[in-house]
Amino acid sequence: MTDSPADATPYEVLGVPATADDETLRRAYRRAARETHPDLGGDPQRFRRVQLAWERVGTPAARRAYDTGALRSSGTTSSTSAPSGQPWTDRDAYAPPTARRESRPRARSHGHPGGRSREVFLAAEREWVGLGDPIEDPYDPALVRSAPRHVRRLLGEALAEEATAAVVADMGIGVTVWHDLDAGAEGKLDHAVLTPTGLWAVESIDWGGPVTIEHGEVVGETLAPGERPVKELVRAARAVQKQTRVRFTGRLLVVPDGAVEDDVLVVGPDRKPTALVVRRSALRQVLSGRWSPEGSVDVFDIRDRLQQTVRFV
Repeated sequence: MTDSPADATPYEVLGVPATADDETLRRAYRRAARETHPDLGGDPQRFRRVQLAWERVGTPAARRAYDTGALRSSGTTSSTSAPSGQPWTDRDAYAPPTARRESRPRARSHGHPGGRSREVFLAAEREWVGLGDPIEDPYDPALVRSAPRHVRRLLGEALAEEATAAVVADMGIGVTVWHDLDAGAEGKLDHAVLTPTGLWAVESIDWGGPVTIEHGEVVGETLAPGERPVKELVRAARAVQKQTRVRFTGRLLVVPDGAVEDDVLVVGPDRKPTALVVRRSALRQVLSGRWSPEGSVDVFDIRDRLQQTVRFV
């Protein structure tokens, strides 16, 4: 379990509704612990998730803090800053990031990272609540956590895009990034990142669970039926290439650190990968040139051509 809204809630892990009383919750925990305990033939990873779920809601005080989003762990998913002197809450992490005053040069940025995903989330949340019913705060932790997982995942995608944008921004003025590029019938490409070593097509995603690579595609229990992330990234990148007539150096799927065991997973042949699945903490290293073909690119020419041809959603 993580702090991501895309992840299963402790109640979902334990198999009970969020309205379950304390005794029902306790019985569910004992049952789940028995079923997943490694000494009884269970899966160690699932057992760990059960233990984390119980830590978060196993006592009245912990459950109250989780349900209200009053306190968070130290790892956050957004670059938003809480007001000075105020406790960090899940509401602070879910809401759109605020502009930061920076004295050091930052990457050139065009477009609105996570903007389209937030629009889709807000529309889905309103439909779930009921059209016409007022929503005082769409990022209220209690409201977000009570939403169906497919709705929460939309918010998780927006947060993932914003987190990638924050990493790229810190790479400095020698980098340019375009966000939410129009890919026509293929939807959108989350980011196009231009560095001195290449132009990268980048998707940021959070499935709320671990993933692996099988037969050239990302797979995992939390992916939607029929979801093919690598194929979708390839199609979106090709659509943008056709529109801009600028070729990408490579394609990246950026995921939370907990989603994969290695910093970089290669999809396809090593010499010419279809895509790379990259931990967010390793993104800067990948973009800095380790995985780029030999030789650099003409940054000024590519930047000018993209500026003249790119469209945003």
